[in-house]
Amino acid sequence: MNRPAESIQERHLIFSTEEGVTEQEKAELLIKKGEPIETAPGETNVLPPPLFQHQDLTHADTSNNLMDQEALINILNYTHFTNGHILVNLRHPRYQDSIFLKARPDPCLGRELVCRWSDENISSLDLEKYEFQHIVIGNGQSVTIVPAVLKEINNEYLKIHLPDTSHIVGQRRAKRYACHDVGVELIQNGLLARGELVDFSPDGFRIDVRPDLSSSFHWFNPDEPVSIHLHNQQRTFFSGICLCIRQGLNLKDKEIVLAPSADCIKRFKSNQTRNPRQHLVPPPTLILDHPLTKKRVQLGVSDISTSGFSVYEKADDGILLPGMIIPDMVIAFAGSLRMNCDAQVIYRMKDDENGVRCGLAILDMDINNYSHLTHILTSALDSYANVSSEIDMDALWEFFFDSGFIYPKKYGLIQSHREAFKKTYKKLYQENPEVARHFTYQRNGRIYGHISMVRAYDKAWMIHHHAALIMEHKRAGFIVLKQIMHYLNDMHRLPSAKIDYVMSYFRPENKFPDRVFGGFARTLDNPKGCSVDTFAYLPYTSLSLGARLPDEWNLRECSALDLWELNRFYNHSSGGLLLDAMALGNDDSGDEPLEKVYDRLGFLRKQKAYSLTSGGKLKAVLIVNQSDLGFNLSELLNSIKILVTDPEVLPWNVLSIAISRLTGVYHMGKVPVLFYPFDYVKVENVPYEKQYQAWVLNVRYGNEYMEYMQKRFRIGYK
Repeated sequence: MNRPAESIQERHLIFSTEEGVTEQEKAELLIKKGEPIETAPGETNVLPPPLFQHQDLTHADTSNNLMDQEALINILNYTHFTNGHILVNLRHPRYQDSIFLKARPDPCLGRELVCRWSDENISSLDLEKYEFQHIVIGNGQSVTIVPAVLKEINNEYLKIHLPDTSHIVGQRRAKRYACHDVGVELIQNGLLARGELVDFSPDGFRIDVRPDLSSSFHWFNPDEPVSIHLHNQQRTFFSGICLCIRQGLNLKDKEIVLAPSADCIKRFKSNQTRNPRQHLVPPPTLILDHPLTKKRVQLGVSDISTSGFSVYEKADDGILLPGMIIPDMVIAFAGSLRMNCDAQVIYRMKDDENGVRCGLAILDMDINNYSHLTHILTSALDSYANVSSEIDMDALWEFFFDSGFIYPKKYGLIQSHREAFKKTYKKLYQENPEVARHFTYQRNGRIYGHISMVRAYDKAWMIHHHAALIMEHKRAGFIVLKQIMHYLNDMHRLPSAKIDYVMSYFRPENKFPDRVFGGFARTLDNPKGCSVDTFAYLPYTSLSLGARLPDEWNLRECSALDLWELNRFYNHSSGGLLLDAMALGNDDSGDEPLEKVYDRLGFLRKQKAYSLTSGGKLKAVLIVNQSDLGFNLSELLNSIKILVTDPEVLPWNVLSIAISRLTGVYHMGKVPVLFYPFDYVKVENVPYEKQYQAWVLNVRYGNEYMEYMQKRFRIGYK
């Protein structure tokens, strides 16, 4: 903004009383006083570089830390090779203040060095009238003062002769790194300032920020904590509470040095039962593009688990800032197997006199990489344990029959579709799709224990196909159960895993699953943490095919109001998690729908809900689930679930007709139908075949479940 004309005239009057003052010196004096420069037509109003404030640095004791000429030349040539710059210190002969100008060195082959200016704002300076002091080279941890001899200087380049020795001063405790393209937001009790990150070290960072129009640095209290967000256009790299170490004096924009208020953060809820950390030989390597410096970095892993890992850094050369998020980090094993993940530095603590240990938590990792990591760590503990590894299909089918998992009656139901079953299972166990995981305990190719799970609904995975054979003194059934518990213990933290619930179906008369699953639900006694609902099971043969519903009865797709009424009924009847796990209704999360995920992988998975009403009143909801034959050997994902909301006025013959109208989408002689509540089939004398318990666990209670398993069955996790 231009000042009034009279103020400009006043300044000319002041200058006119100072004899011998040139126009250049007038401009420089105005700049020093913070006044705007009046420009003539055709001239550009470009400000010169800021004045250097830390004169004490160049006068520090340099007698004990010297650098010889050969080492200096090597540093200068490295600077040229990397397109870096050095700083040239010049002093004004009249005002005795100093400026630093950036310059790029030419290749240096001897004592003579030519540097070309890289600062764009030197056009307003008459460099030939400045006194050359020295050049300065910084490496982020110390500063090298080079007392060179000036040979020539102009507005294009500088020519100097290098000295025999230079001086290293300003040794920092930790190296400081220049940062690029990282935005900053500073918030303190209503003050909002934005700017950019200048540099950082593991102990803190320096920012250059300017307050928003509605804020002022008059409000800034350096004695109070501030909230800092470091980010680019895509994501946040750091968000936390910091303390002010030092600040500039300008109230328009500030350079502030900050340090995180804590050297560790609590990323996740503390768990008493944690997957074991292991020291692998050879250790894996972390490869990352540092989010603040944009440089490629490699770090050796000290120990690792499925939740994270720790690394060792030199105390004076660290790059990991507590709270910093590192996207797309690579964990490399033996230079071949590579796994990508997002991670966050959660602590930094002194390990010995010269080093620190940094802990990183895995924030996200796709399920295939997570399975590879789990397999490596599991195999390191027990070489017979496998996680989603390729399986000999003949060995798998032999195991299912030998263990009694496929018993005669079950085989009678599936034998006519056995070729389709074989095709489906080959894809599941050899192509390793992201919607299915399997865990085996095997020796020399023979399987002794097996359990698997599938992503049955958008945010729910179903455990099934648990079977085991006797293997000397090893409890293979418990071992694979332990494997899947290990897997789920950290898997539920990964957003890409899409898991809010774990579920399973079991027969109540089967004592083992009743103790493993039902026992925990009874112990927890909180249906919003873990619930069990009893269903009646009937293989439906479509005897009423072609019949019409009586007048006043209607079968149609569920509306939002129908689903609201269904939830009211279920919460009153059960209070459990089944409807939450099944995720009926529209999904507004923005994620790829489960049906499309399955289709992309070459599988079938559909779910649609229908309402059966009488006189406009909801009487039952029929949920049609479809999957590939054999995806679940009991076909519980290829069935119709019926939740009767008004059992007293829903005759079985009416419900049977409604069921028959929905069975046309199945290619089976008998369609599994499950009824809830169980009392309905007893009152209506529905000829059900057996009962199933639908067990659902909210993964937020996963640690309580693992503690239950540890105490109840003495399953250790070390």
